[in-house]
Order: sequence, then C-alpha cells, then structure tokens
Amino acid sequence: MAVVEVKNLIKEYPGGAGRRRPRDRGAVRAVDGIDLATEEGEYLVLLGPSGCGKTTLLRTIAGLEQPTSGDVLIDGQIVTGLPPRARQVAMVFQSYALYPHKSVYANIVFPLRAAKVPKEERDRKVQWAAALLGIGHLLERKPRQLSGGERQRVALARALVRQPKVFLLDEPLSNLDAKLRASARDELKRFQQEVGTTTIYVTHDQVEAMGLGDRIAVLSDGRIRQVGPPSEVYDNPADTFVATFIGSPPMNLVPRDGVIVGFRPEHLLPASAVPEDHAVTIRLAVDRVEFLSGDRHVYGTALGIGEPTRVVARLPATLDVAVPVGAEHEFAVARERLRFFAKDTGKRTEAVERL
Repeated sequence: MAVVEVKNLIKEYPGGAGRRRPRDRGAVRAVDGIDLATEEGEYLVLLGPSGCGKTTLLRTIAGLEQPTSGDVLIDGQIVTGLPPRARQVAMVFQSYALYPHKSVYANIVFPLRAAKVPKEERDRKVQWAAALLGIGHLLERKPRQLSGGERQRVALARALVRQPKVFLLDEPLSNLDAKLRASARDELKRFQQEVGTTTIYVTHDQVEAMGLGDRIAVLSDGRIRQVGPPSEVYDNPADTFVATFIGSPPMNLVPRDGVIVGFRPEHLLPASAVPEDHAVTIRLAVDRVEFLSGDRHVYGTALGIGEPTRVVARLPATLDVAVPVGAEHEFAVARERLRFFAKDTGKRTEAVERL
C-alpha cells in the first residue's frame, strides 16, 4: 500500500482546447494547480466531464506526462523526474493494450520477462493473478477469443503480477456494454479489496464513481471542485457544478433572492408525503411524466419558491399518488433536504432561514 500526493500540480500545453492562461493566449492549462492525496489502500476516483484534466492528471502521476510545475510524491518521496518504470505503478488503459498475437499467459507474463524475473517465480505469479481474477482457464487463448470483460481481467492480471504500489486505471470499463459494466464494477471493487493496493481510477461515469470510490474527486476545467466519500459529494455538493454533475436526474436548482435553492429529485414529493411542520411547499405545474425502472419522473415548473424553474421529481413506485399531467400539484421538500448556493459564485452557503 502507498500514499500518492500531488502538490500544486500544473500541466500546460502550447495550444488546443482547454483552460487558457490569462496572460498567455497560446498556453492551455489542462491541470491547474491541483493538490490531492490518497490514503493508504484507498480506491480514489477522479470524476469529471471530457476535457476536465482527469486523464492528464493520471498520466502525470504515472510519469507518462511531465508537469509544467509542481510535484508528484509516492510514500513521501518525490518521483516527479522519474520514468514510469521507476515509480512502482501499474496502469490499465481504456483499450487494455493487449498483444493480439500473444496468448493470455504471454500477455500477463510480459512485464516479468522484461524485468528478467526467474521463470519459476514468473509462473507462480501468473497462476496467482489468473486465479484471483478467474481467468486461469483462459491462459492459452488469444485476446481475439475473449469477451470484453475477460480482456479487462487479463489487463488487470498483467498489472497485478508486477505487484505495484499503486494501480492507475483509465476508464477501463468504457468499452463494455451496460450489463457487463455492472458486473465488472463489482469485480473491480472485490479485486481491489482483496489485494489492498492503492488505486486511482478515472471515469466520466458517475455511476462507476459512486459504486467504486472510497472517495471521489470531482474535476472541472483542470481544478478539483470537491473531494469526499460518495455520500458526502451527493448529499452536500460543494457548488452548483457538483450538484448538477452528480445525480441522475441531477439536483434541481431554483434561483431565489441572491441564492440558489437546491434539492434532489427524490426529495421533491407530493405534499401529503412530507410532514407539514418540516416542509417547504412548492407548486408544481406538471407537463410530463415518465415511468423509468419502477420510478416515476415527474417534470414541470416549480412555482412559489423563487423564479419559475424547470424541475423534476422522482417518485418511488411504492408511492400511490396520482399526478395528472396539465395541472398544478402541491409538492414539498423537507427543510433539512434543502441546499443553498451563492448565486454569484455557485458555491455552497448557509441555510436561508426565511424559507
């Protein structure tokens, strides 16, 4: 197990899309002064939209990119100038990067042969990793004979035999279909818990992040917006970006008197389902209802709480309340479920007592 730290890390490119420096129109800052540290044995997920800097940050930790300034530390030692092979990290890419002409065994054993590990030890490590990942029966096959999930496990086994201090995973499930991704998430979490290796995982998929991470670091424009356990990031977003990026449907945001009032769709319920003495009432002009996965998503315009705003309520299938389209209905949110954000900065602020 290891602790990975980045200190005031900046990575700039000479041009292209991205966050531009105010004094240099030609430079693009993909990573903009990030400070971040893992805990030992932690599963840390870097989450954000395309172009937010999460993969650049991961590649800089791996040594595949050199920072413009700042440092990368592993177990307290600065590794910024070291090549990838000297950092004791193993990276699994989105493409898995398997050799198509080699067998599964040959793919897994490759880094051990390159390191001139004795044959007996090589065999032992390959068999151990293959057994742990449930691919022992596939060792003689070629990658083209494997499913996407099996290829992913081969890539993990190849990383595992190196016994690295840190695993770096760059969207390894993105090429799998939805059903396989769900089972692969479970396998990845179980695998990491068994080996106990510090893992940093990059994804744009909030479901993956919420399901896998011990903590989530949410990135935007090369900066970290919030770091915390999944429940904390979901329940108490640091700003409106996190509030709307995390959650499906995202948090409802209603502007009101210099603040923005936020509440999750599952907390916007028919007034009869919320105790009156702890509720803020909202009239909802309903214009559409969807039935999804046993829940009802009720879409409409929120009235009586601030500026008329489009919102969505997520009603559980067990809630037997009629909500006809084309009419106004009394909805409510429990006061303790409301979150408040400054209208000018979008950052979390204290509760507004007058609501």
